[in-house]
Amino acid sequence: MDNKTDPKVQPRPKSNRPAGTGPGPGRRVMKARQNVNRRTPNSDGLPHPSINSMDLNLKTGFGLDLGQPDSITKAIMTINVCLTRRTAKEAEDRAASSPAVTLRITKRKVCEKECGKWDFMGMWEAEYMPKILMDNGILRVTFSLPEGYVTGIKYGGLRNVLETNNKKFNRGYWDVVWSSGNVRHHGAERLVGKRFRIIKKGENQTEISFVSTWHPAMQKSSLSHRRLPVNVDRRYVMLRGRSGFYSYAILERKPTWPAADIIQLRAVHKLQMSKFHYMAVSDKIQRVMPKLQDRMTGRRLNYAEAVRLTNSTNPELRGEVDDKYQYSCEGKDNKLHGWISYNPPVGFWLITPSNEFRSAGPVKQELTSHVGPTSLAMFHSSHYAGKVMAMKFKKGEPWKKVFGPYFVHLNSVSSHEDPHILWEKAKEQMLEEVRSWPYDFPLSKDFPKSYQRGSVVGRLQVHDRYVNKTPMSASSAWVGLAPPGGTGSWQIESKGYQFWMQTDHRGRFEIKGIREGNYSLYAWVPGFIGDYKYAFNLAIVPGSSINLGDIVYEPPRNGPTLWEIGIPDRTAAEFFVPEPSPKLTNRLFLQNEQDKFRQYGLWDRYTELYPKQDLVYTVGVSDYQKDWFFAQVPRRSRNMTYQATMWQVIFPLEDVALGRNYTLQLALASAAQSELQVRFNNPKLSTPHFTTGMIGRDNAIARHGIHGLYWLFSVNVESSWLRCGNNTIFLTQARDSSPFRGVMYDYIRLEGPSLNDSTITSSVT
Repeated sequence: MDNKTDPKVQPRPKSNRPAGTGPGPGRRVMKARQNVNRRTPNSDGLPHPSINSMDLNLKTGFGLDLGQPDSITKAIMTINVCLTRRTAKEAEDRAASSPAVTLRITKRKVCEKECGKWDFMGMWEAEYMPKILMDNGILRVTFSLPEGYVTGIKYGGLRNVLETNNKKFNRGYWDVVWSSGNVRHHGAERLVGKRFRIIKKGENQTEISFVSTWHPAMQKSSLSHRRLPVNVDRRYVMLRGRSGFYSYAILERKPTWPAADIIQLRAVHKLQMSKFHYMAVSDKIQRVMPKLQDRMTGRRLNYAEAVRLTNSTNPELRGEVDDKYQYSCEGKDNKLHGWISYNPPVGFWLITPSNEFRSAGPVKQELTSHVGPTSLAMFHSSHYAGKVMAMKFKKGEPWKKVFGPYFVHLNSVSSHEDPHILWEKAKEQMLEEVRSWPYDFPLSKDFPKSYQRGSVVGRLQVHDRYVNKTPMSASSAWVGLAPPGGTGSWQIESKGYQFWMQTDHRGRFEIKGIREGNYSLYAWVPGFIGDYKYAFNLAIVPGSSINLGDIVYEPPRNGPTLWEIGIPDRTAAEFFVPEPSPKLTNRLFLQNEQDKFRQYGLWDRYTELYPKQDLVYTVGVSDYQKDWFFAQVPRRSRNMTYQATMWQVIFPLEDVALGRNYTLQLALASAAQSELQVRFNNPKLSTPHFTTGMIGRDNAIARHGIHGLYWLFSVNVESSWLRCGNNTIFLTQARDSSPFRGVMYDYIRLEGPSLNDSTITSSVT
């Protein structure tokens, strides 16, 4: 600001202090010279994407000369300066528009000199933080150099969509949670660039890269300074005429590098708290959300993520429970989520058009958006699975994988329109992105184009000889390609790529866009237990098309069905899900019966419904939709300890085929540090007839899931365990140290004698 514009500000006499030691001559606001690439419209009237670069020689105007650095670094200087309120505001505004400087007041107090009560003495930080700008005429995105943090998104009347009160590294970033050996590194490590590259700067596309390279010397650093032993190349792409930008990353390990486990990988976007209040995850899951301060002033429940909003700034939300896990979503449905600002009416959306780079197949559940306002692009985690899901790399194990691209999409409507239609418009954009997959614009050689990929076609049939004499079409079955492994191994596979689709009513499938490599073909069919795996591995090469013809799945079966409980669909959704405690509700999920399982504290409702005696289910009398609790959990006692529970299944047998074996098919939808013991007709038997042992860490009960990992146990039942007349199976969940330990059942079936005796088999599939 020029001195002449404010008569109150008088120029100070020249200072003899060296530059950088204190206030110098003049009252000018920080300035940074920049070389701007002027964007000229193309023939279609749309400007092409551009990159704005800056002159790194910086003078602050307060006598601080940061000079021309030899490399891109960050320097922080603190000075004292007396400014009027108006001057201070203008200084901050002017600095905010600079591509190379950050200026902020860190402390204010009334000036004790002759300036008057409207003047302030402030401690100012002049933060030298070079930036790079990408602009296509629709939006402008600002990145820090060389780290590659997304520090600003200017769009639709919003100077910055991201939260400006956050530090630069806490607005838009990628991070990873990892461990080495038995040591888990504290918190999440930001994926920070050390080198910046312009990959392409053209009329139709701009692509930039932030690269960090690992070297063995980093292994010798202290634990707090160690870095995940991977090379990271994070890319950002802006296209002409596209309202948003794309991001993807290539992670690579070299031979001889040390062992490491990757537990979580994600991209995080934190939006303006004063603007974005309405969140949308699906057509049914969308609402006005609490503010971050509402959570901070609320009452923490059984774990940190769950908070009762006792003092919400929004009276309509007061008394509700908020937990980010309530908004989790299966991968097959997790293509779009985000936030809406009402004033101005702007939408911020994350669009993930493909699951090929995500872990664990189409029904793996992940976080989406939550209070912050925060939106997550989740690529990999142990959520709803446990430690078994970690990417475990041995010493010297090489690896490379491309995560993304995903699309950060922004849209807007006029102030006269309903801002909620931004969700519908975002869905249209999502469908366009899905149709465009695999994208043809990423310039990394590690992201293959359509013609460099292959396809697999065929028809899946299912043959259960006790249901149908000939194979029948496997309608709505899930068929997919994943790295070779055991039957059902796809649901805990995380290092490679997976490609899935649902069959049509005739069981036909055509999986397109498969990356080059060796795969196994897997499938599972709703209505039938177990997993299918094709007998041979498939080698996909660029341009290949493999026709498998008719393939037949024969699900586990040893004899005719005597009785069954539930539906074999890998979830507990068909069972009884209680109403939540009136003081622990999320009103959004009261409106939709199918989402009732997302309510907090349902595990404690079991104790209220069965205070003294456990669940008893009588085959032919009871209704599993009303009489089978969705999760077998411990019972809470008065002193807040927990007790193991024993459920009973009572069923009649007119006769017992002596010397012949029966089979109990036990399919579980979830297991969380549990042990399921099975006893026939004798609950006090010291050694159960069958036990799973301690299984599972998916934590789906606590995380408001209706399933976690799928387990199937085929239990051989000796005829001597049974008797004519009424029989009782006692199902004991023996682990009781926590309210969250338990199992969810998918399906139970007792089969009559088979032609060939069975043995006890179990699988984690």
